[in-house]
Amino acid sequence: MASTAPKLRAEQGPPPQAGDGFFSVFRYSRRALALVWSTNPGLTAVLAVLTLIAGLLPAAMAWVGALIIDAVVAATAAAASSGTPEMAQIFKLVALEAAIVAFLAGAQRGLSLCKALLRAQLGQRVNMMILEKAVRLELAQFEDSEFYDKLTRARREASSRPLSLVNRTFGLAQNLISLVSYGVLLVQFSWWAVLVLLLAGLPAFVAETRFSNDAFALFRWRSPDTRMQIYLETVLAREDNVKEVKLFSLGRLLLDRYRGIFKRLYARDRALAIRRDGWGFVLGLLGTVALYGAYAWVTIAAVAARITLGQMTMYVMLFRQGQAAVTASLSAISGMYEDNLYLSTLYEYLETPDPAQLGTLTAGPRPQDGIRFEGVCFTYPGARRPALQQVDLHIRPGQSLAIVGENGSGKTTLIKLLTRLYRPTSGRILLDGLPLNDWEEDALRERIGVIFQDFSRYQFTLGENIGVGDVTHFEDEQRWREAALKGMADELVDELPAGFATQLGKWFKDGTELSGGQWQKIALARAFMRTRADILVLDEPTAAMDAGAEATIFEHFRQLTRNRIAILISHRFSTVRMASQIIVMEAGQIIERGSHAELMALDGRYARLFSLQAEGYR
Repeated sequence: MASTAPKLRAEQGPPPQAGDGFFSVFRYSRRALALVWSTNPGLTAVLAVLTLIAGLLPAAMAWVGALIIDAVVAATAAAASSGTPEMAQIFKLVALEAAIVAFLAGAQRGLSLCKALLRAQLGQRVNMMILEKAVRLELAQFEDSEFYDKLTRARREASSRPLSLVNRTFGLAQNLISLVSYGVLLVQFSWWAVLVLLLAGLPAFVAETRFSNDAFALFRWRSPDTRMQIYLETVLAREDNVKEVKLFSLGRLLLDRYRGIFKRLYARDRALAIRRDGWGFVLGLLGTVALYGAYAWVTIAAVAARITLGQMTMYVMLFRQGQAAVTASLSAISGMYEDNLYLSTLYEYLETPDPAQLGTLTAGPRPQDGIRFEGVCFTYPGARRPALQQVDLHIRPGQSLAIVGENGSGKTTLIKLLTRLYRPTSGRILLDGLPLNDWEEDALRERIGVIFQDFSRYQFTLGENIGVGDVTHFEDEQRWREAALKGMADELVDELPAGFATQLGKWFKDGTELSGGQWQKIALARAFMRTRADILVLDEPTAAMDAGAEATIFEHFRQLTRNRIAILISHRFSTVRMASQIIVMEAGQIIERGSHAELMALDGRYARLFSLQAEGYR
């Protein structure tokens, strides 16, 4: 089967280049350091002290090593002349070097421990920041593909970058301290030696920075394809999709798409890796040439007796360790640059503007006025035609409203506006005489209980699945029981082996899967968790039930909502005829309204649809 992956989206051309200049990109370093410090100040301070110690000790070890060699040479000369070598000084120096090695090993272990602890804490902190931001954002943002690209980039890479940046920052500090101490010793040999040491690593550093920029540009370019891969994994590996995948033999098709995306992305990754490592090898040879040139230079100086054998050993070690420190320092700077690029994706997401906090009021001036829609229009972001047009509607407490219409007529959109998941493009909605925008969000949500057709099936216990209807009583078993009774789910609770403690779904051990109708009863029970809710909305949550079961539930629902506002959306006209008011929607407009009897007498759209559906039951 030929791969269809190239059809997933239009070719976007070459990856865009990161536009920021080299130094301007480092603006995120301070924020990352502040983030790490605020995560655990004590651990960060210990990390800084250990970094200082680990940076100073290598030079001290090289210096003591040189003294040991010179002491050995001196002792050998003394033994040749007097026959008795002087060993005490040698033993003292060896003991001193052993102590330095032990301290260095301890500092390195301490650094490793601090980084491991910070990694765990910081990873949790950043993931919490990402998720807390997600909780604050609006539904419309989650329906925007560009926003999802931001979220994917933030979660996939940026969550690990703050600690990486801090580790590299402290690593750079450690290497710079080492370089300063090396330089103090090397300058006694020659200033030129210090200059050669510093310049040898620059070519590889420039190349590495250039390729870091390319890698980041590729990372941003591939976000839509990465999301498609994640989605295909979900379709192929989740139990709620497996039935159709097998029934329609979709497995091979989706695997081919998945493979096609990988091949396209891998081709870009491979090209970049070849260029990066190829140039890195070539330019790295310059450092090798510099090292062995310095090696020869020091050896010649020792042969000419300008330096001692111990000094020669020390300078060779300093060149070798110094070159490693220079390479590590420049690599750290390059890595910090790359980390800053990726951190830009984290802060780009975190700086997504939060929705304006509109209202602070918790009650309206006219409690008996109910709900009013006044000239409400709404167009989804990016859509060409409005989803709602000039909707005028009034529902008083104690009334029930049924909304009918074809799919796409605006029924669910109207409910999303009522619950302030969206805000009208024009017009206004009032509750108790107060515009929705003036209501405090929690107070508004407490007034409304809604169950949508696509309600969530949480992989929680049965009780928790009901408890999500009111998070303030999430673990209140008495409230679960009352809500289950009102939602007609009480028999289900009695049937299951562990009652409310039964694990639902198949993701976790001993999970129990329910039928569609059983899940819908649990969803109905959620609507009754909010005892303060005086507006109850059922948006086709009983679609999986037969007409008789749905009629029974809606009659039960109507009895429980006598003094409340009840809103029903259903395609079954035998059910909606129970409502005191019915509206018929088409293309975002209300084209008919009235009671069942009034609409039948009108002999319009509702009457024709009712007659057609009734004919099907004869």
